Amino acid sequence: MSAKATIRIDTFKAEQRISRHIYGQFAEHLGRCIYDGIWVGPDSKVPNINGYRKDIVDALKAIKIPNLRWPGGCFADDYHWRDGIGPRDKRPRTVNIHWGNYVEDNSFGTHEFMDLCELLGCDPYIAFNVGSGSPTEMRAWLEYMTFDRDSSLALERKKNGREKPWKLPFVGIGNENWGCGGDMTPEFYTNLFNQFRVFARDFGPNHPIRIACGPNVEDYNWASVVLKNGRGVQGLSWHYYTHYPNWQTKGAALADDVDSWQGMLEQALRIDKILTRADAIMDSADPENRIGLYFDEWGTWHRTEHGDSALYQQSTIRDALVASVHFDIFHKHCRRLRMTNIAQTVNVLQAMILTEVGGQNRMVLTPTYHVFDLYKVHQDATYLPATVVANDYVVGGRKIAGVSASASRSEDGNVNLSITNLHHEDGVDIDVEVAGVTRVSGKILTSATLNAHNTFDKPSEVKPTGFDGASVKGGTVRVSLPARSVVTLTLS
Repeated sequence: MSAKATIRIDTFKAEQRISRHIYGQFAEHLGRCIYDGIWVGPDSKVPNINGYRKDIVDALKAIKIPNLRWPGGCFADDYHWRDGIGPRDKRPRTVNIHWGNYVEDNSFGTHEFMDLCELLGCDPYIAFNVGSGSPTEMRAWLEYMTFDRDSSLALERKKNGREKPWKLPFVGIGNENWGCGGDMTPEFYTNLFNQFRVFARDFGPNHPIRIACGPNVEDYNWASVVLKNGRGVQGLSWHYYTHYPNWQTKGAALADDVDSWQGMLEQALRIDKILTRADAIMDSADPENRIGLYFDEWGTWHRTEHGDSALYQQSTIRDALVASVHFDIFHKHCRRLRMTNIAQTVNVLQAMILTEVGGQNRMVLTPTYHVFDLYKVHQDATYLPATVVANDYVVGGRKIAGVSASASRSEDGNVNLSITNLHHEDGVDIDVEVAGVTRVSGKILTSATLNAHNTFDKPSEVKPTGFDGASVKGGTVRVSLPARSVVTLTLS
């Protein structure tokens, strides 16, 4: 059965740009995200580029990741940067107190991270230690990385193999300081932010944006206090994870029941309410729109497969649709929203990529990765408001939107339209009203089952294919979209 829907694209209200940084990534020292994920070391039998898995580097380049956040997460507020510089075989072995008390050998540190960002062609975003660190430690790390003359710290960087300073555009002053980053009140954290910010100096030509720790989910009071009392705030972070039925009782990553399907999508759509309220709070404190919103942790959080602190989970077509509706909502809020970072890049939570345990060659691209690929056309494009008129998707008395969509115009003048059909079993026929279109092409991501996913033995179960369900007739684009699918169309 197919429902009917209409999408109207307003090509005359092209005022905002969708920052490419909305497609950012997050890599924490957690589980196998860094080790046995991104980093295998230069002596590994796995094909690598100076220690970085070549297949992962190639995959991340292909989706044009714009930035990478590191070293955490909770790990950041117990990380001391000096542990991660100098000869790798002489670095201290420390304990990761947040994620399983495993021994961290610090073989992946400042040089490895910053060089990775250069290799990927993306901007580094570092979360600095406020919970257990000091302004002195933060200031020294900034000087070490970014000073361009012959201070002792800059000379130490050169001795360790990096002649020129790196560019560091984004500085996070703390992470989740309301929780794992120190269990602080907003007033206490704001005083610390004001102190740390004074010492987060520009060194040489580097002029980073200083991002304050924002709230978790709907703690709007935290945001208000930081914005009211924080001095020199240039960005405010925010975190929200999608889980169902609740935080304490998370569902299975491979659940195939309709209740879990619709419940996860319902929770994902909450992000619009949160961002709308965040916009209002920030507009009140900053009517000139100078302070950016940095949604630097988001994604699905299921019951993990191994039941430990590694946070490894599979990614299904359901996770892919969670990502696509997030992006549609992120585009809608692009006036204030400057960056988002999905958690996390490899082997942790809603990952782009999964690798086989033990330094094996095999890896898979997840359905979520493929959504990033479909949506990369929106990076730095001009946002076009899209009005969706569609039936609600109703399950057991709960109802959510049945169709999600967003549109943009690229520099070449083409209109990019992404549409998600959230329904688990019904297709939808859509009339798209947009001026001046004569041709349409696109790619679709869909699946035969609710929990379809890619494995090492079957890595292509869920992947984009050419889409032939769209045509132009009489100035209207007509789209026939199957259930549980996302499509990106190019209209010209």
